[in-house]
Amino acid sequence: MSDTRPAGKPKDPQPETLPAPATAAGALGPAEPAESAQPAGAGRASGDLRIALQFTAAGVVWGASFLFIAVGLEGLSPAQIATGRTVFGALTLGIIALVTRERLPRNWRIWAHMTVVALTLCVFPYLLFGWAQQSVSSGLASVYNATTPLMTALMAGLVIRVERLTREQVLGLVVGLAGVLVIIAPWAGVDLRGGLVPQLALLGATACYGFSLAYLRRFLQGTGLSGVMLALLNVGIAAVIMLALTPIIGRDPITLDIWIVGSIVLLGVFGTGLAYAWNQNVVRAWGATRAATVTYISPVVGVALGILILGEVLVWNEPVGAALIFVGILLAQRRLRLPRRRR
Repeated sequence: MSDTRPAGKPKDPQPETLPAPATAAGALGPAEPAESAQPAGAGRASGDLRIALQFTAAGVVWGASFLFIAVGLEGLSPAQIATGRTVFGALTLGIIALVTRERLPRNWRIWAHMTVVALTLCVFPYLLFGWAQQSVSSGLASVYNATTPLMTALMAGLVIRVERLTREQVLGLVVGLAGVLVIIAPWAGVDLRGGLVPQLALLGATACYGFSLAYLRRFLQGTGLSGVMLALLNVGIAAVIMLALTPIIGRDPITLDIWIVGSIVLLGVFGTGLAYAWNQNVVRAWGATRAATVTYISPVVGVALGILILGEVLVWNEPVGAALIFVGILLAQRRLRLPRRRR
């Protein structure tokens, strides 16, 4: 994927109930919920199909989110895009919460912790992704987003200290880092503005995701809040923060057309709203480990849409680096295990 975003108008980010991008689901490992038992017979088949459709839809929506951001950047600033997506996402989740009769928590500590989560799971990464995609392709951004499970393992093991890193996780981090270096391609020369700094910003965004997931695991596990309510608090607080910040950092001129407006609405309603709720259903039905395999759908969708709709060009080192990142994820999520040492 070329590091420069095409200028033409196209035809068009992580306990069991974490309101997180599915790319990070299950990345913390041992504390995953047990796989849920399914009812027998036709009801089970129907339920399995519904969950499979939600799983696929979440992967496609999260992969398409980078296309929507690229379209939005044709007429909006990164801050304006972040505001739009959080507002539409909060409205969507609010409607779901009303229908399901969810109740807001009264404990101020939960609100304080969720403010930290809103900053690190929405505000900072949304701004960073938007800023970076002014210089790098949407497909490349989707590949970097796939490093979220690696960042989650790193933050859980070294920063928040939720768990100790295993040999497999350490190796996974090393392999994933190697994949990132292959994508950056330092042998091709360092272009700070056009390549390196925006790609580091993408890594900063996924580091925020990883921190927020580990933070949720440590401070909000066992609160009794549903996945929908956690997602609503997260996105809702982020929307309030962005509405307050936009008059300061989002004062750029606005150009709107049907494609830009449609992209922001889709990004908010689906990518920042419904997909969160779908992911909660998948995690509860399949368990976090199996749900985490959506990690492999979203970058494929993101790269494909970038090529087909935006006319982006795939460079050889990007799929090679992505493959290394995926191997690193398999190790970090303990899907690949090293041989045990003989005593």
